[in-house]
Amino acid sequence: MPTKTLEGKVALITGGSRGLGKAMALALASDGASIALVARDKEKLEETAQAVRSAGGKAEVWTADITDEAQVSQLEKDVAAKFGHVHILINNAGINIRKNITEFTLEEWNRVQNTNLTSVFLMCRAFVPHMKGAGYGRIINMTSIMSHVSIPGRTAYSSSKTALLGLTRALALELASEGITVVGISPGPFGTEMNTSLMQNPEINAQFISKIPVGRWGKVEEVGALARFLCSEQAGFITGTDILIDGGWCAQ
Repeated sequence: MPTKTLEGKVALITGGSRGLGKAMALALASDGASIALVARDKEKLEETAQAVRSAGGKAEVWTADITDEAQVSQLEKDVAAKFGHVHILINNAGINIRKNITEFTLEEWNRVQNTNLTSVFLMCRAFVPHMKGAGYGRIINMTSIMSHVSIPGRTAYSSSKTALLGLTRALALELASEGITVVGISPGPFGTEMNTSLMQNPEINAQFISKIPVGRWGKVEEVGALARFLCSEQAGFITGTDILIDGGWCAQ
């Protein structure tokens, strides 16, 4: 793929302070995109932004609770004032609370749904108008293999991610005539902060590795490379679906 094909494009990434968000920010910046990073942790956001700048890219940071309608509205105004239009939206922010359904409080359940699903609705509603009329736009929703399969203790997470896959399909049909693609990325087990507790438990780590046909956890850079391709012109015919990047987990 030619380099710098995203020159002049602005990519907004939620949950951009670490893990997969950081990897995608670096990948898109390497292709010329200016990066708007959004999360709650200002210090970690600045670290990611500095990594982008050190690699020769452009990045700005905003702290916001993207489950809050008023804060998303203000975020849209602030990003527009700095960058103008957003061309790429990556809805990456997410949380996972692992417990049996009888142990969930309603507050915990709602927190998972609001972070993983409602925030995507709010962000798309705010930033889709930036993309309309330009003949190009990219929305990437970070779904999960838990959109397709599940394991015990994931009722809240699986339900939120399965719903997000439905949102992805419907929104893709809404926006297809505008040249805006909407695609999910469904990661399997990746070595991110969200999975640190699992990786540090030798017994659980071994159980996960045994279920991954390629025999290892995913590398965050692999998701970055996929996001970079999906934002390219070459990926303009990919929409309304999601792409499993799971080391073969769901093929079993």
